[in-house]
Parts: sequence; structure tokens; C-alpha cells
Amino acid sequence: MKILANDGIDAAGKAMLEAAGFTVQTQKIAQEDLPTQLNAFDGIIVRSATKVRKELIDACPNLKFVGRAGVGMDNIDVDYARSKNIEVINTPAASSISVAELVFAHLFSLCRFTHLSNREMPTKGASDFNNLKKDYAGGIELFGKTLGVVGYGRIGQEVGRIAKGVGMKVFVFDVLYSTPEMSDKIEKLHQVKVGSLKEVLAGSDFVTIHTPGLDKALITAEAIAGMKPGVGIINCSRGGIIDENALLAALESGQIRFAGLDVFENEPKPDQRLLNHPKVSVSPHIGASTEEAQERIGLEMASRIIELFKK
Repeated sequence: MKILANDGIDAAGKAMLEAAGFTVQTQKIAQEDLPTQLNAFDGIIVRSATKVRKELIDACPNLKFVGRAGVGMDNIDVDYARSKNIEVINTPAASSISVAELVFAHLFSLCRFTHLSNREMPTKGASDFNNLKKDYAGGIELFGKTLGVVGYGRIGQEVGRIAKGVGMKVFVFDVLYSTPEMSDKIEKLHQVKVGSLKEVLAGSDFVTIHTPGLDKALITAEAIAGMKPGVGIINCSRGGIIDENALLAALESGQIRFAGLDVFENEPKPDQRLLNHPKVSVSPHIGASTEEAQERIGLEMASRIIELFKK
């Protein structure tokens, strides 16, 4: 079988596939050229950049599988592909640690203003040190605060583990834990508190989102109004989960103290107002982009493909 890893694959995963007899091409094919060129391959591995929509699937009748090297599959028409007997697989376990650590990179940075002082110290540190010291005093601690985790799957659970390690209380919401039986089980198993979305948003000092991509925003102006005043919010999940106009308004009013964003509604051209906002820490969709995570993703993807086609 011939595989196109159109958004790349870690060398360890590529080597594992090749050792199992697969041919792997990592030279990227432009999205507009895929309908004609993908027919030369039996399968495609993508990250978030390449889209596998109905039109591409229809143009490539010999396609046997689509692999998402990561968790979210909102760039793939999953149900339609499966209706055409195309296997669709992802790597849900591989990137949890990296995404969770990025959540805390944003939280620590925002709580102590390092996202701003890192910009200003190089140009003003030698000439205006004392004023900068005053500007960036008054930070806040995570210790003793409540972290609301919206979406308590693998990544959310890893976030919760780190939060407890720095002395935070963890308050979680997940649609899978909406029954009293499941809530009790999760509370006892993970030593967290489980509540409704409304309860978690209202009762948390900081909120981090870890849900799949949605058709509409989950964190709307109405949801923000129900949050604790001065809340901090982090989104390392999917762009569009937070209504960005509502977020900007809440940052201006002070309802939201700060936001850390790794994902945006209009990638790869994010709203410039967010990129330049002094209360926002930003990164370019790099949640899973660590050396360790990419190796785990490559190996997990290779293992799943081998399991499917080397039975």
C-alpha cells in the first residue's frame, strides 16, 4: 500500500510503516491538486491543515483509509468517508500531555504577565526597568483556585492531573458524565467535582475548553455572562468553540480577566484584534507540536494502520 502523509509524519512512525511493507510519501501535495494526485495512493494521513471533504472522497474511489494524526477530526467528513467503506482513524492518546502542558504555559504566562513583559523587556528593560516592574506587579497565583475543565476526556483529565499538582481544585463538565451514577464514579475515581456546564462556568476562577469541534460556539456571550467576574479562559481545543466577538467584548468589560488562545475561528488568518490584545496570550495552534507528542502520534498512527491492513 502507498500512503501520502500530506502534513508529515514523525520519522519513527514512517520507519515503522516502511518496515511493515508500506510506501510512505511525505512530500506535500497542495489541497487543490489532491483530487487528481491522491488517486495514486491507497491512504492519506493528515493533521489539521489538509481537508478531506466529500468532494475529495468522491474524486478518489480507491482510497482505503484516512488517518488523522491527532485527536479532532473536524477537517474530515468522517461519516461520509465511512459510508464509502473508507476507514477513518485518529490518535486520541498521543498528544494529551503536550496539549495539557500548553494550557498551563498560557495560564502561568497570563497570571504573571510574562506574555507582555517578554515583549517589552528587550526594548525598555534597560531604560525603564522600574516602571515595567510596577506595570507587571500584581499577578495572581493558581494555588487554591478552581479550574473548570469543559470536556473531561484524555486531555481534560491530563489537565486536571497537572492542576491538582499545583494545588488547584478541579471542577469538570462532560456530557458523558451527566447522570448521577457517572458523576459519582468520576468524582471518586479522579478526586474532582462534577457539575453542569452552567455550574462549572459560574463556579470556576479559570476555565479551559477540551471539547471536539462544534457547529456553533459553546462559549457565547450568554455563557460568558454566567461566568464568575474576572475569570480567565484558555482554548487549546478548536477554533470557533468561543465566540471571538463576545470574548473581545468581555475582555474590554473586565468580565474576562484574560484569555489564552492556541486556536482561532479563522485559521490561518486569526483576528488581529486578538493577536494584539494585551489581555490575550496567543500561540499558532501548536498544542500537539512537541517532539515527544509527534513521535507518539507517528507510532500510534503506524500501529493502527498496520493493525487494520496487516491482519
